[in-house]
Amino acid sequence: MKKIPHTYVIIFILIIIAAVCTWITPSGEFTRQIVQTASGKTVNQIVPGTYHHTASSPQTWQIMSALFKGFQKAPAIIAFILILGGAFWILNQTRAIDVGVAVFLDKSKKLEKYSFFRKAGINNLTIILIMVMFSLFGAVFGMSEETIAFTAIFVPLAISMGYDSITGVCMSFLAAGLGFAGCILNPFTLGIAQDIAGIKMFSGIEYRLVIWFVITFTGIAFVLSYANKIKKHPEKSLTYNSDGYWRKNSLHPQSEQTVTDKKRALWSLAVLGLTIVALVVGVTAFDWEFNQIAALFFAMAIATGFIAGKTPSEIAQLFIAGCKDILSAALVVGLASGIIVILEDGKIIDTLLYAVSNTVASSGKYGALSVMYGFQTLLNAIITSGTAKAAMLMPMFKEISDIVGLSLQSTVTAFHIGDGFTNLITPTSGVLIAVLGVARIPYEKWVRFAWKFILAMIVLGWLLLLPTLYFHFPGF
Repeated sequence: MKKIPHTYVIIFILIIIAAVCTWITPSGEFTRQIVQTASGKTVNQIVPGTYHHTASSPQTWQIMSALFKGFQKAPAIIAFILILGGAFWILNQTRAIDVGVAVFLDKSKKLEKYSFFRKAGINNLTIILIMVMFSLFGAVFGMSEETIAFTAIFVPLAISMGYDSITGVCMSFLAAGLGFAGCILNPFTLGIAQDIAGIKMFSGIEYRLVIWFVITFTGIAFVLSYANKIKKHPEKSLTYNSDGYWRKNSLHPQSEQTVTDKKRALWSLAVLGLTIVALVVGVTAFDWEFNQIAALFFAMAIATGFIAGKTPSEIAQLFIAGCKDILSAALVVGLASGIIVILEDGKIIDTLLYAVSNTVASSGKYGALSVMYGFQTLLNAIITSGTAKAAMLMPMFKEISDIVGLSLQSTVTAFHIGDGFTNLITPTSGVLIAVLGVARIPYEKWVRFAWKFILAMIVLGWLLLLPTLYFHFPGF
């Protein structure tokens, strides 16, 4: 079998391809202006009709500085990954996650005495409930970066349930991404897009609930099918060998622990629980970002270190060991960000926007909606920030919709569905690369697992758009 290149090699090849594109694509840019939306958010918005050619800026030796500039572009994610690695390394010294998983599995097995739980399968119900919860998080407040932390919890859980690390990533990261695409109330994509389009914020929620349900149901069905196949034949998992790390470090008999160890593990588990509650409350109620979340996990690291009976110097040493252990994931995030740096410095992104806007304007309602959705899906593989894309695309999409007589609500729906799926597979997504780093899943193996499903979801998203052309839904 032909060996797949290392993740670093794959991403560097993409950087080279991006550089080649800057040689064959004319440079150009739109004028931008800082605009405050009705919701109070400030966006750097494109001014339609202001595209102009600029001096060519082909990228050559800059591919060698892409890693450095990539680190400059994504410092928050990189720092967060390192802090998270250190925090969970210290937490694992107390075996808190092992204890939590063991307690959960013990309690869940007791439910099997009831026929409903026995027939449905406790593990199946666990996957369903967790995925629905995280899909709602993605749909309501745009959970994305936060799934990095949950990966360190759900991967050991999935391994202990007889699945693999891919299943653990699907339970939180994939589910949140599906909810992000299904989008019910997400203020960072839907809210800003509707604001720029000039329609009532969060209107049209009735049909979007249908979209969210269909997307989430399809995703859960796919994950359940995969998880049960892996449980029957663990060796068929793409990550069977690399999951040896989790099987070695996560599956420890509780009888080996002393009474003191168990007490420390329970106290650490309580600290982890409080950290998760604080994380959810902070993100939903106080708009926490990486700064606050990183501080929260750093505090957790110190608290669990003292619970483990370590001295301050020992805590520092353990924290550094955790940072070293996760360093590879941080490096990948920096390298992947270099792809975007090359495209931006080559000044070709706005040229692509201009070309698409000209094509869409002459395509009619059906063609315009399809092209806008397709372009948003492709652009999302390059620029993963939903807020940035809303500021770039919606001013032009609004004008095009008026020209072809397309509902602005349909245009916004095409935007937010297209804003979700490619985040789950593109190497430019710092969150995806960080999640895979924490889960110890090589990027190429994730692509082999996910690409057919992502392609199917993109087609499903397009099919869910078509009814908005032929039926009158509330708000459309």
